Amino acid sequence: MKELNAINKVKIVTELPGPKAREIIKRDEKYLATSTKVLPVVAYKGSGCYIEDVDKNVFLDFSSGISTTNVGYSNEYLISKVEEQLHKLWHFAGTDFYYEEQVNAAEALINIMPGSRDKKVFFTNSGTESNEASLKFARSYTKRPKFIGFIGGFHGRTMGSLAFTASKAGQHENFFPEMDGVTHIPYPDPYRNPFNIDGYENPDDLTNAVLDYLDEYVFDKFVPSNSVAGILVEPIQGEGGYIVPPGDFHKKLMEMAHDNDILYIMDEVQTGFGRTGHFFASEYFGVDPDIMSIAKSIASGIPMGASVVKDKYNFEKSGLHSNTFGGNLLASVASMATIEEIKKKDMIKNSKENGDYLNKRLRELQEKYDAIGDVRGLGLMQAIDFVKNRKTKAHFASLRNKIEENAYHNGLILLGAGESAIRFIPPLIIKKEEIDNAMEILDRAIKDSL
Repeated sequence: MKELNAINKVKIVTELPGPKAREIIKRDEKYLATSTKVLPVVAYKGSGCYIEDVDKNVFLDFSSGISTTNVGYSNEYLISKVEEQLHKLWHFAGTDFYYEEQVNAAEALINIMPGSRDKKVFFTNSGTESNEASLKFARSYTKRPKFIGFIGGFHGRTMGSLAFTASKAGQHENFFPEMDGVTHIPYPDPYRNPFNIDGYENPDDLTNAVLDYLDEYVFDKFVPSNSVAGILVEPIQGEGGYIVPPGDFHKKLMEMAHDNDILYIMDEVQTGFGRTGHFFASEYFGVDPDIMSIAKSIASGIPMGASVVKDKYNFEKSGLHSNTFGGNLLASVASMATIEEIKKKDMIKNSKENGDYLNKRLRELQEKYDAIGDVRGLGLMQAIDFVKNRKTKAHFASLRNKIEENAYHNGLILLGAGESAIRFIPPLIIKKEEIDNAMEILDRAIKDSL
């Protein structure tokens, strides 16, 4: 543990990727199926906000393993709780049998939920599985076949979730037909939207435009509202570009849903566990969704997810849904430890305060570089969007990609989002000086890329 805790600054000691990393990447290409790898970081160990690779290069990580390690790498309390459980029992199929750790994990999760505590938890292994479970809850309760999704949304890659995912056309290539019955509508993107409304200047107009579209063009023309089981929506679109909607959007959309007896399903897979300066982004928007999908940082990187459903929408009988590993013993204790650490170390406060500071630093770069068209986000979920021209807002994806590459070569791990944005999602324990270090590297990467 002391060796891990010694990792506390960026250090590049080889060309990147280094010789050991190149060899592992070559073997990876031989034995592993093609997926979504974006940077040649071959991780060996981590501590706090830092990753050391197999060649002893140390990177400042502003990806958090795609928002999974919110409490930071090698958290000592988390390790101690998982290790303690490992010596007792690490699996016993909690959907078919019983163990207290799963009950405790569900209770801890419900106790941090927004709104009512009359809820049930179904544990899964990932975000896409959580969404699949949420869809089954909605169909089972309403007995309705259809759903509403959003253009730009990302909800996973299994066939039900993929039917809602609409952030990149390539995610669907060669996979049709997907689950039937999903109709997509525009998301209220204040920066770019098909209504040509400046959503920053006129947020109410943008919200109303989306709601009117759903009511007048979808419900009235081809999808009767009484056939819709649920609306699946991200509080902030993640993979779609870190799009923050107007503040009253979710409240008004949920009111419309409930007026039509439609369930409101919120995908908090990426926004959950303190990422936005609240335990869940639903709190910021003042809504208590009927069903919430969760994963990523729920167990700090140990595979786990959950669908949390209001009591009255629970499955009416046994056997309608199940799995093997959901709520696994190690994941259950890791989830409880994650919640305890977030509370004990006041990480949500840090997320809000340092998120504001990060936003400020990004806006300073926006003033310096015309290629940064937009800065947006909540808490430590921030993004900058690169454009060829600020008036046309034309995406500048090639510049974004070059900047990510240059940042990597200078010791900063970043991830893209949407067509031309970079997301900034460091662990919630990030310090101001580490943000300053990251901004120095980013500044240099932008300058070298233009």
